[in-house]
Amino acid sequence: MVNENNGRIYTAEEIQVLTGLEPVRKRPGMYIGSTGERGLHQLVYEVVDNSVDEALAGVCDTIKVWIDKDNSITVEDNGSGIPVEIHPQTGKSTVETVLTILHAGGKFNNSAYKVSGGLHGVGVSVVNALSEWLIVKVKRNGKEYMQKFKRGVPVTELEIIGEADSTGTTISFKPDKEIFDVVEFDYKTLEFRFREMAFLNKGILIILEDRRTNTKNKFHYEGGIKSFVEYMNKNKNPIHKDIIYFEGEKDNTVVELSMQYTDSYSENIYTFANNINTQEGGTHLSGFRTALTRAINDYGRKYNYLKEKDENLQGEDVREGLTAILSVKLFEPQFEGQTKTKLGNNEVRGIVESLVYDYLTTYLEENPKSGKVILEKAINAARAREAARKAREISRKRSILDSITLPGKLADCQEDNVELTEVFIVEGDSAGGSAKQGRDRKYQAVLPLRGKIMNVEKARIDKMLESEEIKAMIAAFGTGIGNEFDVEKLRYGKIIIMTDADVDGSHIRTLLLTFFYRYMRKLLENGNIYIAQPPLYKVTKGKTEHYVYSDKELDELLEKIGRSNYTIQRYKGLGEMNPEQLWETTMDPEKRILLKVSIEDAMAADEIFTTLMGDRVRPRREFIRKNAKMVKNLDI
Repeated sequence: MVNENNGRIYTAEEIQVLTGLEPVRKRPGMYIGSTGERGLHQLVYEVVDNSVDEALAGVCDTIKVWIDKDNSITVEDNGSGIPVEIHPQTGKSTVETVLTILHAGGKFNNSAYKVSGGLHGVGVSVVNALSEWLIVKVKRNGKEYMQKFKRGVPVTELEIIGEADSTGTTISFKPDKEIFDVVEFDYKTLEFRFREMAFLNKGILIILEDRRTNTKNKFHYEGGIKSFVEYMNKNKNPIHKDIIYFEGEKDNTVVELSMQYTDSYSENIYTFANNINTQEGGTHLSGFRTALTRAINDYGRKYNYLKEKDENLQGEDVREGLTAILSVKLFEPQFEGQTKTKLGNNEVRGIVESLVYDYLTTYLEENPKSGKVILEKAINAARAREAARKAREISRKRSILDSITLPGKLADCQEDNVELTEVFIVEGDSAGGSAKQGRDRKYQAVLPLRGKIMNVEKARIDKMLESEEIKAMIAAFGTGIGNEFDVEKLRYGKIIIMTDADVDGSHIRTLLLTFFYRYMRKLLENGNIYIAQPPLYKVTKGKTEHYVYSDKELDELLEKIGRSNYTIQRYKGLGEMNPEQLWETTMDPEKRILLKVSIEDAMAADEIFTTLMGDRVRPRREFIRKNAKMVKNLDI
């Protein structure tokens, strides 16, 4: 770690005050991104980030987080404790200063923290401002102190409540329901983030407890990001046994890399800067990609895997099947964008490229068996890429849609404005016919597919492009795929998966979502993909018809209309509905129910798709066993 503290406890003078707190409650989205689930959980991350910063400074090794039964959160660490002395600028205790003034904290002063992961631009003061109540307890100087706040305003002074033989900070808070759309924390969301944090900071212990359900987990990984890659690949098939790992430092920037190739066809590279998940990449990712491509090409040339007449391998070739974690820790990270998901420090690109190239060159020289399988995989990926290029060229010369032999072709809409258009992907002639007749032709298109599409998790791009159904979708959407993917060319603002409410329909949805995730991920990230919700039942009583979308809704309806003199029709397929019914229940924007598909966490999504659609049976069986109790509408 880059750390000038050497375990030294920071002081009140090192806490620098930048601005006030007043705007936070008026515009909370500016500070935490949203007032939905993402913003709600960001409150927890902000508090925990402060504790992790203490760990980076060498004064904390254990962080406890628990959700209480009232949906409040407590975060406890054994760090040095927030200073309690009077702050020279504010005239108030440093505890109160940190909790009531925006951007007041040790990480804004260079002498307190050399590396800070929690510098999200907001901090614990924003958590205080957006909480119904907050209580802070500090153990420091042999005493325990406490102060209480309500919606960011102190309701007590900082007072001594007892003696203490250790140090640390405990913050408890309850999000304000006047601010947030939802105030119930999701254990799985927190679990994933804290596992990630423990991987990124080897040796730290994070304990997460849910007192609502008596669930508890401990996250502690001495192997750090090496253990992270091992965890990510647990349901995959590595092509070399060892996990490639190194840690290096240059110009006060620490670079840590862990990577391993598998026999899959997709790349999974995750980058972090000061523990922050840089989902949009940045200069550290650019440096890594350049170094990886150059090192493998140089090795291939030197040992004749690549002949003189062969072209160099491209970046996508050398990254096929790669799982990698790249973590950099630097003094003053510069992030692009409000949500801080792209690293912008230009000097980091050269640092990462230099360190990674030197290490990978040495690794390949010292591990010729691994070098051989890595080169062979990259060369096979290059051949597949070339085959796919030729297939696309052929497709451009003749309209793909004209060459499709499906019984039903794309029924396009009249509107050209992408923001207004939508395309329904349906399976089969019957449903396709009803959808075409029932739709609003002005802005709704219909693309029928024949049966289940190819499982792209088990196929390279060249084989995938032999599928008529997949070619039809690519042509209809207009975006292209892979390196040629361009979201600006998307022809429809909404792509709606409309399948039967049975097991086969669920399988088709999963296959389609796997395709979108692996080859058109930007559509998921942008919120262009939706799942239609056709009714499960039609309940008729007299001349009145009711469409019902869940078993719970059915029970509620039957209680309301009386449990006699009615008939229930269970819809197993969209084809059972005539065009008018399909429009009224599933396609009419005024009445329908659509579920937007989004990626809150790419690593969690990758794990699910690998488990469900990959080659290994045992992880899939275990996944089904664990989640069977959540299955609804199972056809048997």
